[in-house]
Amino acid sequence: MQVSAMAAATEKLGFGITVSATYEQPYALARRFSSLDHLTRGRIAWNIVTSYLDGAARNLGMDRQMSHDERYDLAEEVVDVCYKLWEGSWEEDAVIIDRKTQVYADPEKVHTIDHKGKYFSVPGVHLSEPSPQRTPVIWQAGTSAKGRAFAAKHAEAVFTVAPTAEVLRTYVDDIRAVAASHGRDPRSVKIYTEIATVVAPTDTEAQAKYEEFLSWADYEGALAFYAGITGIDLSMLDPDQPLEYVETDSARFALEIFSKADPNRTWTPREVVNFVSIGAMGPVFVGSSQTVADELERWIDDADIDGFNIAYVTTPGTFEDFIEHVVPELQARGRYWTDYDESNTLRERIYEPGQNRVREDHPAAVYRRQLGDKAAAREAAKPTGEVVTASAG
Repeated sequence: MQVSAMAAATEKLGFGITVSATYEQPYALARRFSSLDHLTRGRIAWNIVTSYLDGAARNLGMDRQMSHDERYDLAEEVVDVCYKLWEGSWEEDAVIIDRKTQVYADPEKVHTIDHKGKYFSVPGVHLSEPSPQRTPVIWQAGTSAKGRAFAAKHAEAVFTVAPTAEVLRTYVDDIRAVAASHGRDPRSVKIYTEIATVVAPTDTEAQAKYEEFLSWADYEGALAFYAGITGIDLSMLDPDQPLEYVETDSARFALEIFSKADPNRTWTPREVVNFVSIGAMGPVFVGSSQTVADELERWIDDADIDGFNIAYVTTPGTFEDFIEHVVPELQARGRYWTDYDESNTLRERIYEPGQNRVREDHPAAVYRRQLGDKAAAREAAKPTGEVVTASAG
């Protein structure tokens, strides 16, 4: 409801909707995304998450939350069913809309997907004609090893988080390498990392603002925030005891980045609390517009990323400060656009004008090619119109 209303009031704004693959029926989910892609004229993305809270699972019909790796196995089948519906059900020219004959679509060009898998059985056709993007732009925020593998296979944009550019580079290199192993162009996977910023006209003023924000932080609140993500209560530990990695079924990345991601750094509960108390799980860039822009450029170059997912420190405040101070500085350096191009869909703005459908090296394109094969076979089976005669000899 909110997205369709915002889409009606905007022309270029894209909408990334976070939906958990753990609790969705793919048949209904695919229809909702197609409807939104129609309503927004191609400005929809699906941010795929797999959920980790045990309480959520119990309240949504499960006895307990599925294991971390099984949630990704389930997500694989969910997206596969959706790809079949979006890309493999309706041929491009299936819609006729002939009022005189009262024919909406050519039934020969609308196909069942006949899916039978471990988790789902979906025999029918997709209940929506092809939308501007067919498949919404696929976003994913996997930072665990299993999450990175899933992202490298499916995601067109990946959201990551790491405490340093050096640690992030290891994630980025891994994602791009796995993407290449799936036959994808590794540069087609756009990678963004989470940061927060505290910006002011001068470095001194920005540092003073940061210190004020830090004074508002609550130690127990930060511990509760971290426990909610990881399932581990750090309050039971010595605040200055180095952390060790343990396997859990919660968000493993939040454990990994503070325990084993950087072999040259150990973290204590106190340091983790200070880190997550402002912004979210990513680092905080503090300084003037020039200082923050320098740090943004360094991360782009050193970590080989494509951009940033900016978390707020205060709202309102953080985004307004960034727009007022940092965006003009980035524009002056040629690092930030000054106006939208002629692209219409969200996917085109991620790639280039004209690329409104998934790339040929994306796994969803397999079903597009299969659909093309069906159309070609039907055309080949049509009578040629030649007249054959026989003579009595």
